[in-house]
Amino acid sequence: MNASHPMLVTAAQLDEMIVTILLRAGASPANANCVASHLVKANLRGVDTHGVWQLPGYVSAIERKELLPQASPHLLRDTPVSALLSGSWGFGQVAALEATQQAIRKAQMSGISIISIVQSHHIGRLGEYAELAAQYGLISIIWASGLGEEKPVVVPYGGAKPLFGTNPIAIGMPASDGPPIIVDFATSATSGVKIIEALRKGVAVKPGWIVDKQGNATTDPSQITEEGGGQVAFGGHKGYALMLATEIIGRILSGADNFVEPPKGGYPFSHQGATMIFFQADLFQPLESYYAQTSDLRQRVKATLPATGFKEVSLPGDPEACTRAVREREGIPIPEDLWQTLTRLTGGTAS
Repeated sequence: MNASHPMLVTAAQLDEMIVTILLRAGASPANANCVASHLVKANLRGVDTHGVWQLPGYVSAIERKELLPQASPHLLRDTPVSALLSGSWGFGQVAALEATQQAIRKAQMSGISIISIVQSHHIGRLGEYAELAAQYGLISIIWASGLGEEKPVVVPYGGAKPLFGTNPIAIGMPASDGPPIIVDFATSATSGVKIIEALRKGVAVKPGWIVDKQGNATTDPSQITEEGGGQVAFGGHKGYALMLATEIIGRILSGADNFVEPPKGGYPFSHQGATMIFFQADLFQPLESYYAQTSDLRQRVKATLPATGFKEVSLPGDPEACTRAVREREGIPIPEDLWQTLTRLTGGTAS
């Protein structure tokens, strides 16, 4: 096995390995299973930056007592249509799943709901919560931010000094004739994990991802220094505007700064805030009509003549659904160095 021929494992094997590692690190069985399920789903969909790659960082955070592995989320404020949820400085996936379940219940009762999360570690891939909402006929908008308050990594449009985190957003829309339409991306040009990996490997990044300390475009990740330089928002001033909105709706609206308790959360999660807005897809017309029109739109998109270099025009969420089908059949690829790290964390030795 080498970097060009990664280890292939089944979802069940990877789930079992993650649970073993988390239990060994002190997690409760319920928390370990919740986090394992989330990470495996991310890997199955090809979102490897939010899959098992994150696990060694979680273990380190537990050792530093920044992440409390047996903690359970609890409500700080509750109304029929809204809630403020504390993750109790536990796993973010556990808090976000609880928030999602609460938001679903409230939206089913009242048509719409809004829930914010504070005091949690990394909440993982936002698209998973949007997918869950879509199963109940709910449209969702999820905003997460605050990760740049201690050490920002993304420069504002026209700037050379970082001010923000990567500020992801997800929008989920249910569909009846295929997978839900899931918009899920960082408002930075790329994920922070890809920059970290490029720095670690000493390789260039794609053009348009980063700038140096003078604000000049570069592909050399080593040009990001304490003096300046950093990632950029996607889409120029438009992506930057969305990044700013995410910062307000995620961190500021939730009041995340009011709940900071060092060293809990640690870098970069101590100021993290996330806000979920769910509403019924049939608020203004019968659900059957919503599904029919969404299906019509899907077919019109699919029927669009593809441009040169493209086999077809796809919808958001389609690539992840295709990757899932392949990886469920052929296995999930895990890079050699990561596999060795995971094996050590189980207390075993890599083969």
